[in-house]
Amino acid sequence: MVVDQRSDDRLGEAHVDRVFHALADGTRRDIVRRVLDAEQSISDLARRYPMSMTAVQKHVAVLEGAGLVAKRRHGREQRVVAQMEAVRSAEALLDEYERLWRDRFDRMGEILAPET
Repeated sequence: MVVDQRSDDRLGEAHVDRVFHALADGTRRDIVRRVLDAEQSISDLARRYPMSMTAVQKHVAVLEGAGLVAKRRHGREQRVVAQMEAVRSAEALLDEYERLWRDRFDRMGEILAPET
């Protein structure tokens, strides 16, 4: 099946792959949700999960590589902030796929509808 790749072309196919890879993990999705509400330090995030600080840093690095978050220094702390443009791009891509599939289901319904 061929899928319209306008969004992939606009965002860059490799970037889209990184975004969806990053969001495929529940911990990373939770980190994004938390930093969408307010920026958080890595240590604040690490306290919320049953894993080491190093593991949380690795999750944040994956999110950062996908452009979903950024780190900034605040004194001795590293703070994690959401990158809204990347989050909105992922949302726009999902909205486009939803429209594509709704259109296909509507057409399928028209084809399968009994003629009157």
